[in-house]
Amino acid sequence: MHGFLNIDKPAGLTSHDVVARVRRLSGQRRVGHTGTLDPAATGVLVVAIGAATRLIEYVQDQTLKRYTAVVCLGLTTTTDDAAGDILERHPVPAVDIAVIERALAPLRGEIMQTPPMYAALHYAGRRLYELARKGITVNVPPRAVYVERLDVVMYAPPLLTLDVVCGKGTYVRALARDLGTALGCGGHLAALRRTAVGAFQIADATSLAELEQHDAAFLASRLLPPETAVADWHLLNLDREQARRIRDGLPIAAEADGPTHARSHGPDGVLLALLRRDGDLWRPLKVFDWTER
Repeated sequence: MHGFLNIDKPAGLTSHDVVARVRRLSGQRRVGHTGTLDPAATGVLVVAIGAATRLIEYVQDQTLKRYTAVVCLGLTTTTDDAAGDILERHPVPAVDIAVIERALAPLRGEIMQTPPMYAALHYAGRRLYELARKGITVNVPPRAVYVERLDVVMYAPPLLTLDVVCGKGTYVRALARDLGTALGCGGHLAALRRTAVGAFQIADATSLAELEQHDAAFLASRLLPPETAVADWHLLNLDREQARRIRDGLPIAAEADGPTHARSHGPDGVLLALLRRDGDLWRPLKVFDWTER
């Protein structure tokens, strides 16, 4: 059993909880997720099974994530979301969408973002949240992140609903915090739902409850093929001799110009390997054996 499950994670479970349940339901040892969702968050959690776990990095690092985020203005918390203790309350100013748009503008594109203190990032060998729970505050250096979209969906004070598309390492609760600061009233992330991870869309997700109501055969029927992780890569369909060479770790000829990476499928149409360009050659980057357990 190899492939990806697109799961609609319920609130209250960690991503590791979901992985443990899928491991039990599938009877597979190799199971992993492609990007953590906080326990309170819901939505798309992509889980890899079997040899598809070797493709996790391409979902984690090279895909954009999309969220529906609800920001509560006028109230700040220790964690920048609804799970934390209240720090301050401020009246929400009478702002219109134009004012909100001006506050959102600096939060779009390539930005420097300071992670929340309650985060899993390491600082001096310790997790930030471990330090925060001990009452230790440190100056966390800002990091470069990418926010492709940050659009207003609805504003019903004090709640502001946003459509967010962002890259790896972006903290949506930090966006909520920084927006509240820009508006002069503070704010926190009241609710978060992930609606897409690259090609994995919420409309196609399966609930964990549905998976648990059926057997492993149903779970297998919901698996998406491994190549979904690299669906936007250049496709090479190999003949028998090319497939043999790639399987043996040998290069094959490449066209003069073209992309730097490709996914190659054998004569049977099944994903065989990921390739990288080396001059006029394609060299195997990762070769897959879908018969292994």
